Amino acid sequence: MMAKEDYYQTLGVKRDAKPEEIKKAYRRLARKFHPDVNPGDKSAEERFKLITEAHDVLSDEKKRKVYDRFGQYSDNLADAANQQPYGRGAGRTAGAGGFDFSGFEWNTATGGATGTTGGAAGGSSFRDIFSDLFGGGNNNARTAEPPRAQPQRGADIEMPLALTFQEAVTGLTTNLSVNRSEQCARCNGAGDTGGAPITCPTCKGVGQVNRASGRLKFAQECEDCQGTGKRRPPCPVCHGKGVTPKIESVKVRIPPGVDTGSRVRVPGKGMGGRLGAPAGDLFIITNVGRHEHFTRKGDNIYVTIPLTVPEAALGAKIEVPTVEGKAQLRIPPGTQSGQKFRLRERGVPSLRNPSARGDQFVEVQITFPKVISEETKELLKQYAQLNAENPRVVMGLE
Repeated sequence: MMAKEDYYQTLGVKRDAKPEEIKKAYRRLARKFHPDVNPGDKSAEERFKLITEAHDVLSDEKKRKVYDRFGQYSDNLADAANQQPYGRGAGRTAGAGGFDFSGFEWNTATGGATGTTGGAAGGSSFRDIFSDLFGGGNNNARTAEPPRAQPQRGADIEMPLALTFQEAVTGLTTNLSVNRSEQCARCNGAGDTGGAPITCPTCKGVGQVNRASGRLKFAQECEDCQGTGKRRPPCPVCHGKGVTPKIESVKVRIPPGVDTGSRVRVPGKGMGGRLGAPAGDLFIITNVGRHEHFTRKGDNIYVTIPLTVPEAALGAKIEVPTVEGKAQLRIPPGTQSGQKFRLRERGVPSLRNPSARGDQFVEVQITFPKVISEETKELLKQYAQLNAENPRVVMGLE
């Protein structure tokens, strides 16, 4: 007889997989398909049932022998193979109603759970999955000696920096005051004095602390002693953290071309590492202010420039502002209001390619003269008589 489902394939392990590999594969899949992680997803719930059933059989040495011999497991097959019968685990449905994932309360004294799902194997399976999902406690026997700290890279730091429009275009170098940390010189990052272990004051030697999440109550491994119930006396300087706070003036170079949201990395200026591990990095997050005249889109710059009627009609050479000073722009005769001109490579330097930069686009807007004297009024009347063309007629509006 062959099983309907290949349990090894279900867990994604080889047939000669060790118990540690089976447990690791189960936890990885259970975290992904647990009903609490996928509320209302029936396919995920069915997948979780199958994963738990496969783990229930393959994690038990006697059940696994029966499964490997017959291709499936049942109590009758266990009897036929002269094995002790085992009750169905949490991977089986509890009656016709299927799984019931509500109403669990974790017992810190026994490490088990009470609820609608029964069986010692079921309790173990759910204890494993809740341990992974909610940071559950260490269910292994506590060792006589608490574990020693391991080398650990320092965390990264993100720090905002406000820049003017011009500073973002040209770049700058500045000194920033950074609240970071460094490895404790007293304990070299170990976090303890190396003395004889003492009872953990956080968990009172139990190795677990009680936590609650909604209707669920569960025990979580004590972070201070890592579930052992014991810890070495903390370092009096860093108080067990392995690092000490430090305010440092850090020189930061902001490259030309950054924009709002750009991340500038400063290596090794994050939080300090432990036991010789490297420090994290400092990331500067830039926030660029607006400009009075310029607008930026990517690496291009846009600006609007006014033109007089004679300049637009007769043509002219005018000066226009750029992010690097003034530039000459030729206005051809007959230029219309709203027309755009391009100044190549007068935009923002590219962060991706420092040798390249964007362009500047100049939009012209024609301004009309104010009537400041009778002489001006007379000249405009003469202009109207000499240029009798009606633009509304040309457009078919009259």
